[in-house]
Amino acid sequence: MTSSEMTVGDLVDMLSACDRSAPVRLAMNPFFPMAHRVEQVLTSADETGRAVIYLAEGREEGAQLGHLPTEVAVALTWQGPVQAPPRRPRRRAGGN
Repeated sequence: MTSSEMTVGDLVDMLSACDRSAPVRLAMNPFFPMAHRVEQVLTSADETGRAVIYLAEGREEGAQLGHLPTEVAVALTWQGPVQAPPRRPRRRAGGN
């Protein structure tokens, strides 16, 4: 059976290349991308009895950290790269 879900092994493999002292964040809601602190790792079972691991955001004030950094939203393809509009020449007093 092929699954598109990330497994704990996949996550451990990806995290093993990261700085162990770096904080963990959740990227949430592609339509209004926000960053959240991870507070808990919980194990449960799905409807078939298979173990499922949940990363839970904190319940304390400040668990939602604000907008997701643009480069993260772009990397997740939740947002396209944004460029500043081209500058137009300034108008001078007198209409020129």
